[in-house]
Amino acid sequence: MWTWRAKIGGGGCYGSYSAGSMSEGTCTSMRRGRGLLGMRLLRSHRKPVHCQFVDGLQSHCTTLISFRRLTHGSQRGCNMGLKEMLEFVKVEHTLFSLPFVLIGFVLADHEFGSERMDVFWIIVAAVGARGLAMALNRIIDREIDSSNPRTSSRHLPSGTMSIQTAWILSTAFLGMLLFAAWMLNEVALKMAWLPVIAFVIYPYTKRFFWICHFWIGFCLALAPAGAWVAIAADTHGWASITGMHDGRTEFLWFPEVFFISLGVALWISAFDINYALMDKDVDRDQGIRSFPASFGNIATRNLSVALTIGWMVCFLLTGMHEFTESRRFRNTFWILSVVFMALVNIFVMTKAAESASESVEEMDRYQKILFRSSMLTGWILLASIMYVDYFSDGLFD
Repeated sequence: MWTWRAKIGGGGCYGSYSAGSMSEGTCTSMRRGRGLLGMRLLRSHRKPVHCQFVDGLQSHCTTLISFRRLTHGSQRGCNMGLKEMLEFVKVEHTLFSLPFVLIGFVLADHEFGSERMDVFWIIVAAVGARGLAMALNRIIDREIDSSNPRTSSRHLPSGTMSIQTAWILSTAFLGMLLFAAWMLNEVALKMAWLPVIAFVIYPYTKRFFWICHFWIGFCLALAPAGAWVAIAADTHGWASITGMHDGRTEFLWFPEVFFISLGVALWISAFDINYALMDKDVDRDQGIRSFPASFGNIATRNLSVALTIGWMVCFLLTGMHEFTESRRFRNTFWILSVVFMALVNIFVMTKAAESASESVEEMDRYQKILFRSSMLTGWILLASIMYVDYFSDGLFD
């Protein structure tokens, strides 16, 4: 008779085997883990294990339960604290959209005025929307992420977080978005479906066409538009969107909010196209239709420059009081801020990107520079428009 003993987790497995007969093994393991918000948990279970021996025979006592499931699968989601949750949704990426959310607020506040708590609820809605977008993207793309060496260590592919926990977080962020919209006004609440639908669609676009980069640009373009509507609807209701009020049609969001939102869409698209350079080869192997995987580095650089020039023009057009009158911009500070940040982004996407394909380390270095310059763009333009609207004599003639 052979005797065997295997150590699993914090407990052990025991059993015996002899020719012509088998005895089942049982496993008792003690695990100590961290709960959802850092609470210490102690678990104990005793269950039979289906163990395979040298000659390929297996104990008859149980259905097959892999050792990996015992040692890893049952711990999924147990080590999730607040820090891990924030890492899961990459809360720092809110720094991308928040400046343009606030630019939308500044434009609306300058024209219609706002209540004291409006900006707070707008920020809460923005954080909820950004967290929801990231959580949905992680959930829908978990199989793709598991096949990519760069993303296989993320929470869902690695098993650090369970899919149930991910859905709970998604629900929590959705609740933040809806509650904040409800606190703002009826129009904001009833239009909250639009970003949610956009977030769900985005992960699927990359499977079919490189338009995915422009779709994520559209998602972020909703940030300034949504903030503007949240304030304007207090005064004009649905007319702030439809333009129908007092028996006439007048689109209050044109040209300022329209060009800001279009500029954000182009800006984010340019960033996302460059971000996809990291996974160009893997995307080709997996059939992911990113722009770099479809057209290569040179085309990516050229399109990035074109998109950057495009958002620069859009942000400059924000300074128009009336598009039909084609009036000149007056505030030099806004013009210089827009042009300077556009040139910075073009430099990063051309000169700084030259060595990015040489090694993984160079690509990581390029991506860090790209992230910082792109993030800085939003905050510089926010500071500029706040200075123009609140401390100078206005953005428009």
